[in-house]
Amino acid sequence: MEIFILVVTLVFELAIAVYSLVTKQIRSKIKSWTRIALFIGFMMLILGKVIVWEYTWGLFAGLLFILAFKEMVALLRKQTHTPRYKAFSTVWKFLLLALSVVVTLVPVLLFPQYRLPQVTGPYAVATATYSYVDKNRIEEFTDQDDHRSVNVEFWYPEQADGTYPLLVFSHGAFGIKTSNTSTFTELASHGYVVVSIDHPYHSFYTVSEDGKVVTVNPEYLQDFSNANIKGVYPLGKFFELNQKWMKLRTDDMNFVIDTILEQAEQKKDSVYERIDTQKIGVFGHSMGGSASVALSRERDDIDAVVNIDAPFYSELVYDKVTNELTAKSEAFTIPLLNVYSDDVWIQLDSSSSYLPYIANRIANKSFKGAYNVHFKGAKHLSLTDLPLFSPILANLLQGGKANIDKYYAIETQNELILRFFDYALKNQGQFAPKATY
Repeated sequence: MEIFILVVTLVFELAIAVYSLVTKQIRSKIKSWTRIALFIGFMMLILGKVIVWEYTWGLFAGLLFILAFKEMVALLRKQTHTPRYKAFSTVWKFLLLALSVVVTLVPVLLFPQYRLPQVTGPYAVATATYSYVDKNRIEEFTDQDDHRSVNVEFWYPEQADGTYPLLVFSHGAFGIKTSNTSTFTELASHGYVVVSIDHPYHSFYTVSEDGKVVTVNPEYLQDFSNANIKGVYPLGKFFELNQKWMKLRTDDMNFVIDTILEQAEQKKDSVYERIDTQKIGVFGHSMGGSASVALSRERDDIDAVVNIDAPFYSELVYDKVTNELTAKSEAFTIPLLNVYSDDVWIQLDSSSSYLPYIANRIANKSFKGAYNVHFKGAKHLSLTDLPLFSPILANLLQGGKANIDKYYAIETQNELILRFFDYALKNQGQFAPKATY
């Protein structure tokens, strides 16, 4: 619809310009009525809900209104003189107006309207946001002696008829806590309390309860970019950075879980009253998936893990003498579901030389009990909601368009994660996923 609106508007403006060049007229009733009709037609599409009104349409709607208002004034005003016709002026005005149309439609093209993924559970879902301040940690990304503050958002059954397992999510390298909102909503609708964490200075941006905005740290962003380009950093530096990032992530997750468990005991809030503190699962996308696997090694109260397209950084060992990375040999005994895109799946063969995925290899006996699922045709961000609300950004960030239907990918993944947690945390049914979807 967004592209259609763009093309129609440009075609009409081009027709107006051509008509002006052919007739050698600057002002004409045809031009005036055409622009008025464009605005009226746009408003009818909104009123008819063919276009779902969002703030992203604001600039374009404002442009159409200004053009229509200007032409209405021109129709009502008596002309005392006829402006002198200039072909160059007509062409220049068309080009300027065409550019204005494109610019005002950029927000809509970047964030087009889309349908929400299917929610299949019986519970209506409510949300809540909180900011937790860790009195035991000083923020390492600032020069001030501020305590680290972590922002979280909950998705939970609005009407409770008992308590529900707690699921803790960690976003990707520079993602945001709402990166997998469709997943959280689907899980909550089936009786889970889901909390997603914004890792300050790792997340693209985060907003605290008092309105403070924190954006991604430029040095971290640069280090992460360099670490993912072979040969930029020595292997030792690469290992050191990833272990540093894992510690920050797991410290945040530990702090959030401990805070929630403490609040759940006191039952001070309707969100915490709904939590079954004896059943905890963790999951995450990309670096968040890595942190989830790492955290499950640290805590004995985590009962299930879902890793979405991430390497097991915490399972790597670096030998300074030989300058090599190897995988730990300790058996992983917690139920684990690995969901992989094409981008990662090709790294899991034993012949792959990409070192971060050594521990993920299917042949790794320490993870022989893990469930491994491959979404054929998917790219890294296909396993988040980003391709739904901004296909252009998703394609740009992941280096191209995925060869899988975006709704099939996210809805099937949501179903798998739900079935896995049902099996691992609620002892409901069996879990036997296909190897490839």
